[in-house]
Amino acid sequence: MTDIKNLIPQRSPIMMVDELLEAHDDVARCSLTIREDNFFLEPDGAIAEPGVIEHIAQSASAFAGYSAMQAGATEPPVGYIGEVKRFRLNRRPCKGETLVTTITMGPTVAGVTIISGETVSGEETIATTQMKIYVAGE
Repeated sequence: MTDIKNLIPQRSPIMMVDELLEAHDDVARCSLTIREDNFFLEPDGAIAEPGVIEHIAQSASAFAGYSAMQAGATEPPVGYIGEVKRFRLNRRPCKGETLVTTITMGPTVAGVTIISGETVSGEETIATTQMKIYVAGE
Protein backbone atom coordinates (compact mmCIF):
# COMPACT_ATOMS: atom_id res chain seq x y z
CA MET A 1 0.00 0.00 0.00
CA THR A 2 1.87 3.06 1.34
CA ASP A 3 5.17 3.42 3.20
CA ILE A 4 4.24 2.95 6.85
CA LYS A 5 6.30 6.01 7.84
CA ASN A 6 3.80 8.13 5.91
CA LEU A 7 0.91 6.72 7.95
CA ILE A 8 2.10 6.81 11.58
CA PRO A 9 3.96 9.46 13.58
CA GLN A 10 6.07 6.90 15.51
CA ARG A 11 9.70 6.38 14.54
CA SER A 12 12.52 4.04 15.51
CA PRO A 13 13.10 2.61 18.01
CA ILE A 14 9.40 2.44 18.87
CA MET A 15 7.83 1.65 15.48
CA MET A 16 5.63 -1.39 16.06
CA VAL A 17 4.01 -1.74 12.61
CA ASP A 18 5.78 -2.81 9.41
CA GLU A 19 2.93 -2.67 6.93
CA LEU A 20 -0.71 -1.77 6.45
CA LEU A 21 -1.96 -4.89 4.66
CA GLU A 22 -5.48 -3.72 3.88
CA ALA A 23 -8.01 -1.07 4.84
CA HIS A 24 -11.67 -0.85 3.93
CA ASP A 25 -14.77 0.54 5.59
CA ASP A 26 -14.10 0.33 9.35
CA VAL A 27 -11.60 -2.55 9.27
CA ALA A 28 -7.85 -2.68 8.66
CA ARG A 29 -5.09 -5.27 9.01
CA CYS A 30 -1.46 -4.50 9.85
CA SER A 31 1.63 -6.64 10.35
CA LEU A 32 4.80 -6.62 12.41
CA THR A 33 7.69 -9.06 12.26
CA ILE A 34 9.47 -9.12 15.62
CA ARG A 35 13.16 -8.46 15.10
CA GLU A 36 16.20 -8.67 17.36
CA ASP A 37 16.32 -4.87 17.75
CA ASN A 38 12.67 -4.49 18.85
CA PHE A 39 12.44 -1.97 21.69
CA PHE A 40 10.03 -4.19 23.67
CA LEU A 41 11.97 -7.45 23.25
CA GLU A 42 12.90 -8.90 26.63
CA PRO A 43 15.95 -11.09 27.42
CA ASP A 44 13.86 -14.27 27.06
CA GLY A 45 13.21 -13.40 23.38
CA ALA A 46 9.54 -12.47 23.83
CA ILE A 47 7.82 -9.10 23.58
CA ALA A 48 6.69 -7.45 26.83
CA GLU A 49 2.94 -6.94 27.26
CA PRO A 50 3.14 -3.15 26.70
CA GLY A 51 4.72 -3.88 23.30
CA VAL A 52 1.68 -5.86 22.21
CA ILE A 53 -0.60 -3.03 23.35
CA GLU A 54 1.59 -0.53 21.47
CA HIS A 55 1.46 -2.68 18.33
CA ILE A 56 -2.34 -2.71 18.44
CA ALA A 57 -2.47 1.06 19.04
CA GLN A 58 -0.04 1.73 16.19
CA SER A 59 -2.12 -0.51 13.91
CA ALA A 60 -5.08 1.75 14.69
CA SER A 61 -2.82 4.74 14.04
CA ALA A 62 -1.83 3.35 10.63
CA PHE A 63 -5.51 2.95 9.77
CA ALA A 64 -6.25 6.52 10.91
CA GLY A 65 -3.24 7.79 8.94
CA TYR A 66 -4.36 5.96 5.81
CA SER A 67 -7.88 7.36 6.15
CA ALA A 68 -6.52 10.88 6.71
CA MET A 69 -4.26 10.64 3.64
CA GLN A 70 -7.19 9.42 1.55
CA ALA A 71 -9.06 12.53 2.72
CA GLY A 72 -6.19 14.80 1.61
CA ALA A 73 -4.06 15.21 4.76
CA THR A 74 -0.32 15.64 4.31
CA GLU A 75 0.71 14.39 7.77
CA PRO A 76 -0.59 11.47 9.83
CA PRO A 77 -2.70 12.44 12.84
CA VAL A 78 -1.23 12.07 16.32
CA GLY A 79 -3.23 9.89 18.69
CA TYR A 80 -2.97 8.92 22.33
CA ILE A 81 -4.19 5.84 24.14
CA GLY A 82 -6.87 7.02 26.53
CA GLU A 83 -7.98 3.67 27.91
CA VAL A 84 -7.26 -0.02 27.41
CA LYS A 85 -10.17 -2.33 28.22
CA ARG A 86 -10.58 -6.09 28.17
CA PHE A 87 -6.92 -6.69 27.23
CA ARG A 88 -6.29 -10.40 27.01
CA LEU A 89 -2.83 -11.71 26.21
CA ASN A 90 -2.84 -15.44 25.53
CA ARG A 91 0.96 -15.56 25.25
CA ARG A 92 3.84 -13.19 24.60
CA PRO A 93 4.99 -13.37 20.97
CA CYS A 94 8.66 -14.15 20.27
CA LYS A 95 11.45 -12.89 18.06
CA GLY A 96 10.95 -14.02 14.46
CA GLU A 97 7.16 -14.21 14.64
CA THR A 98 4.96 -12.13 12.37
CA LEU A 99 1.94 -10.60 14.04
CA VAL A 100 -1.14 -9.64 12.05
CA THR A 101 -3.58 -7.33 13.78
CA THR A 102 -7.13 -6.59 12.70
CA ILE A 103 -8.49 -3.25 13.84
CA THR A 104 -12.20 -2.49 13.83
CA MET A 105 -13.05 1.17 14.30
CA GLY A 106 -16.06 2.02 16.40
CA PRO A 107 -17.78 5.34 17.03
CA THR A 108 -15.89 8.61 17.46
CA VAL A 109 -17.14 11.23 19.93
CA ALA A 110 -15.24 14.47 20.64
CA GLY A 111 -12.07 13.10 19.07
CA VAL A 112 -12.15 9.82 21.03
CA THR A 113 -12.51 6.67 18.95
CA ILE A 114 -13.31 3.24 20.34
CA ILE A 115 -11.37 0.50 18.55
CA SER A 116 -11.25 -3.26 18.85
CA GLY A 117 -8.07 -5.15 18.07
CA GLU A 118 -7.21 -8.80 17.56
CA THR A 119 -3.62 -9.93 17.06
CA VAL A 120 -2.76 -13.33 15.63
CA SER A 121 0.40 -15.26 14.79
CA GLY A 122 -0.50 -17.77 12.13
CA GLU A 123 -3.83 -19.23 13.25
CA GLU A 124 -3.23 -18.53 16.97
CA THR A 125 -4.84 -15.56 18.69
CA ILE A 126 -2.15 -13.75 20.65
CA ALA A 127 -4.15 -10.83 22.09
CA THR A 128 -7.49 -9.04 21.99
CA THR A 129 -8.47 -5.67 23.40
CA GLN A 130 -10.62 -2.59 23.16
CA MET A 131 -9.10 0.88 23.38
CA LYS A 132 -10.21 4.45 23.48
CA ILE A 133 -7.88 6.53 21.37
CA TYR A 134 -7.84 10.32 21.40
CA VAL A 135 -6.78 11.93 18.12
CA ALA A 136 -5.34 15.42 18.54
CA GLY A 137 -7.02 18.10 16.47
CA GLU A 138 -10.33 16.32 15.97
